[in-house]
Amino acid sequence: MPRKAVLSAAQQAVLIALPSADHDLRLHYTLSENDLAIIRTKRGPHNRLGFAIQLCYLRFPGQAMALEAEPSTELLAHVARQIQVAPATWTEYASRDETRREHALELQSVSGYRPFTIAEYRRLHGWLTDLALQTNKALALAEQLIESLRSQRVIVPAVTMIDRLCAEALARGVKLLYQRLTQSLDGDSCAKLDALLLSREDLRTVVLTWFRQPPGEPKARNVLAHLDRLHRIREVKLPANLGQAIHQGRLAQLAREGAQMSAQHLRDLESRRRHATLIAVLLDTEATITDQILDMHDRIVGRMFNEAKRKHEQSFAESGKAINEKVRLYVRVGHASINARQKGLDPYAAIEAVVAWDRFTQSVDEAERLAEPESFDHLHLLTESYGQVRRYAPPRAKWSQFLRNALFWAWKQPFLKSEQPRW
Repeated sequence: MPRKAVLSAAQQAVLIALPSADHDLRLHYTLSENDLAIIRTKRGPHNRLGFAIQLCYLRFPGQAMALEAEPSTELLAHVARQIQVAPATWTEYASRDETRREHALELQSVSGYRPFTIAEYRRLHGWLTDLALQTNKALALAEQLIESLRSQRVIVPAVTMIDRLCAEALARGVKLLYQRLTQSLDGDSCAKLDALLLSREDLRTVVLTWFRQPPGEPKARNVLAHLDRLHRIREVKLPANLGQAIHQGRLAQLAREGAQMSAQHLRDLESRRRHATLIAVLLDTEATITDQILDMHDRIVGRMFNEAKRKHEQSFAESGKAINEKVRLYVRVGHASINARQKGLDPYAAIEAVVAWDRFTQSVDEAERLAEPESFDHLHLLTESYGQVRRYAPPRAKWSQFLRNALFWAWKQPFLKSEQPRW
């Protein structure tokens, strides 16, 4: 059975396609003075044009020109213009296979190009495997491979060989990825990973599916549910820094693959692949749940501030009439006291002339109840929301510490006005 290609026919064509735009022609096929000097040594305009065209093929796309290949009209015109020959002379050169072979060998000698050999194949083995640990895209590997060969003046082999190299590298990269993720696991950790594909005792759902349920609205009970999920993930006790040895893009891609599989599909996988996929899913899920918990907490705190601010404004609006009455009364009392001092009269008698003493003392008590804190803000009302946050706060956490953090958060707001609120 023939090997399945990892590069599509369209991708293979793109990898070895000749440029046609003027900018690309000038970029890849502008001949230097040294090139022109070598080309002028060839007898006849057709040989000079043919030699130059083969040199262009070696430089880009980097392959030796096949005997049956025909350069594009744009390429012929661009090269012929530089060496001052007619593009039509290519027809005479194309009919001489022996001359084309001789020129191809000469070009390798004078330009420093060398053929792709088994030694090159072995040399690229480890390098391609390292690339395959970073991506599972065959086209990306092929582009990097061809670019490396061009930079080292190695003639790019046939596209089928490129496809084979990429396929082998991808297969090795996947195996090595699974090995690196699972090599530090013991029997107990493997058993805990497999248990994630079983149903929970108290719910009719697979544990792994339960992990990936959405967080819901920013409420204390949803934070507690997410904390329960996070605790269950950490009970697996994966080795510390397990994901740091793996390229993060490759790890995220493996996690996406696992998230798209059903529990039955995951159970049917080979054990190393199953455990590696579950590890990637767990690492990604743990980070996601942690972010969601922090986001819900931010929203809850933000709602607390908004509610405290609303209550503060409402209270001030409701007390406005009473505050105005007290201010007008104290203005009258103040003027009476000032006049009494200026005229040497009894100040207490002056006050009682304005308002009865019992009524005056009562108004002072009322003013004390109406008075706001010296800072005249809403932060003192945050304590009324203690119960909501305390439901999911750690048992030993102190409300005073939380309040200090909340006040610090509020202090930062003037410096973050350009940011969009998260609630």
